[in-house]
Amino acid sequence: MSHDDQIGLFAYPAQSNLNGRRLPLSWPGRLRHACQSSRHNIYSLLDAAALVSTSQLDLSDLSQAPDFTVLSFYKIFGFPDLGALIVRKESGLPLSRRKYFGGGTVEIVTCMDEGWHVNKQDSLHEQLEDGTLPIHSIIALDVALDVHEKLFGSLQCIASHTSFLANKLFKELVSLRHANGRPVCTIYQDKDSSYEDPSLQGPTIALNIQNSRAEWISSAEIEKLAAIKHIQLRTGGLCNPGGVSSFLGLQPGDMRRNFSAGQRCGNENDIQGGKPTGVVRLSLGAMSNIQDITAFVQFVEEFFVDRQCRPPPSMSVSGADANLYVESMSIYPIKSCGGWQVPSSMAWEVKLEGLAWDREWCLIHQGTRAALSQKRIPRMALIRPRIDFACGLLRVRYNGPLPPSVPDEITVSLSSEPVSIQDSTDRCISKACSQSRVCGDSVSAFTYTSPNIAAFFTAALSTPCTLARFPPGPSPTRYSKLRLQRSGPQKLPARSKPYQPIPGAFPPTLPSSTPTVTATPILLSNESPILIITRPSLTHLNETIAATSPTTAFASASVFRANVILAPSRPGSAIPYDEDNWTSL
Repeated sequence: MSHDDQIGLFAYPAQSNLNGRRLPLSWPGRLRHACQSSRHNIYSLLDAAALVSTSQLDLSDLSQAPDFTVLSFYKIFGFPDLGALIVRKESGLPLSRRKYFGGGTVEIVTCMDEGWHVNKQDSLHEQLEDGTLPIHSIIALDVALDVHEKLFGSLQCIASHTSFLANKLFKELVSLRHANGRPVCTIYQDKDSSYEDPSLQGPTIALNIQNSRAEWISSAEIEKLAAIKHIQLRTGGLCNPGGVSSFLGLQPGDMRRNFSAGQRCGNENDIQGGKPTGVVRLSLGAMSNIQDITAFVQFVEEFFVDRQCRPPPSMSVSGADANLYVESMSIYPIKSCGGWQVPSSMAWEVKLEGLAWDREWCLIHQGTRAALSQKRIPRMALIRPRIDFACGLLRVRYNGPLPPSVPDEITVSLSSEPVSIQDSTDRCISKACSQSRVCGDSVSAFTYTSPNIAAFFTAALSTPCTLARFPPGPSPTRYSKLRLQRSGPQKLPARSKPYQPIPGAFPPTLPSSTPTVTATPILLSNESPILIITRPSLTHLNETIAATSPTTAFASASVFRANVILAPSRPGSAIPYDEDNWTSL
């Protein structure tokens, strides 16, 4: 940008999509004034998409207006799906010099030996409108403008309304405290902004939640609970890596280690090395109201505010001290499908990857090759596999209606040999090795190519899918992500106050001092080889549900899809949630 023929572009958002911080709208004018007295030729681009959804943008002063302004009508109205580029007429020259063209922007084109074309010259917008315009959406925009004004008034009214709500929500969240006085919410606010000044702060709040021990709560868990309460919010990195890194103190080395530990955009491994990797964002708009503010504050109070100080639990439990026994043991042969309870009289092998036959199969989409999950397809819970050792088969039934042409049950061999095998009807079922995606990992699984198997699962789930197998082998390719965060025996940090757990909260996530860890292989489970819950914790959870929400149904043990349920041999001999702090079992 040091020469006359060089062009520069200064682009910035009018409002941060992370935390709503509003930047000065005077910058384009100041930049233009500075360039007039220098040899620089720098244009300004203002991203106003977040700002104009709740605030008015005045571009009438051409000396202060940006050269280019982009915005989204979708973010204002919800429909139509249109955006806009507003160009200051004096700044349109660079756009008219583009090296390509599309239909509708030229006067004539030749395609033979002498190729040339003539661009339209009447107006700048004609030179930029490539292809067929979205006529119906443009017509709908006029209707959207009218309806929006009838419902909510002017953007000035919306700005005052949302600013008031944001300030109220901010103050109420800041005031939330645990029983020991610790703050519940950490709000990521720029030091120069204020929720009482709409010119500096938009109606957006970015936060994370900590328990009474100052340990971070998973934003993925917050989002799931919020969905149950019909609260819509966004979590994660928000497509703003710079802002997230700055506010959360994540250095490039931290992000590399997080990636190695399994953290990916959109997955649930969002607490890494004792730090959150994303935030929870609350965005208020024209349709938001006081009831929304109250509902969210009550949601945080219900699920995340610790109102009682409990005595510290023991740090380790031996079998003799705990008086625990195995109440039941279950395996889930097909990932995300129904479980099969192991008969109490039957001995069961525990392998390095977990219980034998547990989560060794999965259903994969025939198009994307990604593993299906019950989260997206709840009907997978109706698929009930069971192990038939006498015949050496995995038998699978669907507890729901199936078309007459589909059998009630299918069977596959328990043999893990990657060769053609025979099912109970003597039809050949070949298995081909292919790459599939499981919990963000790429795995080589044996896919059953039998049309009967594919037809059974496709009919049951109304999704094109088939069965695949990921048997244990000498060279594992998936490892427990939880173990990758640890570098030795876990010890709780020294505290000046007694250890006070929140019921059901995750145990402390301690930073790894070294990347050297002992990796535990897993098959198709999400995190760890074996999932264990205890009957006292489940009982206490249901007691809490009954006390706080009498109309909510009790949680059965099957909801947690645990492999092992432990129960005390003597009532009252085990403390609820004590397992959060066990160091061995």
